[in-house]
Amino acid sequence: MTRTPAPPYVKGHGLLAGRTAVITAAAGAGIGGATARRFLEEGARVLVSDAHTRRLKETETALAAEFGADAVASQPCDVTDEAQVQALYDTVVRLHGRLDITVNNAGLGGTAELADMTDEQWNRVLDVTLGGTFRCTRAALRHFREAATGDGSGTGGVVVNNASVVGWRAQAGQAHYAAAKAGVMALTRCAAVEAAAYGVRVNAVSPSLALHPHLAKVTTTELLDELTAREAFGRHAEPWEIANVIVFLAGDYSSYMTGETVSVSSQHP
Repeated sequence: MTRTPAPPYVKGHGLLAGRTAVITAAAGAGIGGATARRFLEEGARVLVSDAHTRRLKETETALAAEFGADAVASQPCDVTDEAQVQALYDTVVRLHGRLDITVNNAGLGGTAELADMTDEQWNRVLDVTLGGTFRCTRAALRHFREAATGDGSGTGGVVVNNASVVGWRAQAGQAHYAAAKAGVMALTRCAAVEAAAYGVRVNAVSPSLALHPHLAKVTTTELLDELTAREAFGRHAEPWEIANVIVFLAGDYSSYMTGETVSVSSQHP
């Protein structure tokens, strides 16, 4: 298969100017970190969150040095802990007085054949990946509902969830992760129907393979090569290419889209 090189990095165009966003699992070189950078480049103020406090602080320091301390702040959050999730949303309102966008990126993978999978492995992946998305979506929707205007015009709030093509396709060793990501898609659809009543949109992205250093550490070269061979362009996505689609879903160009899961790959069934 011919490998198509990655395109040039896309510069910002102010698509999220004046917006305030919360992004989970944003410390590091993956999709969350790339999304935080893209949002800042598009003019948003960002509250980055992660369960890894040291990496989170390093991320905040680096982004603040580049974009300004007023544009970026951080708040540690384990998305399996409701008190920490609530504290995250309390913080964004305290700092900026508003919330416009929430990006639920936190997820946990792993590989285990179903016959050998333990309850702990199953529950942990589901609790972080699906349960965490539920808790953060719930917190955001409660805020948006409270802020909605009485005339039904709403606030224009946006939720973007991170799903996966594994939620559509079968892959050995991924029953827990696939079930969680399929759940994220279903959660997105149902939340969108409910949130439309107060002018809020809920969508999801479904990446296939966005390679970053952490992913390379937790899987094998053979599996990465196999997954790469499935890609139409013969290469993995850069995390910022997924972030570009999240920017689109978070901004005004997608104003009539809700309840959708956008495949950022060629692998929608």
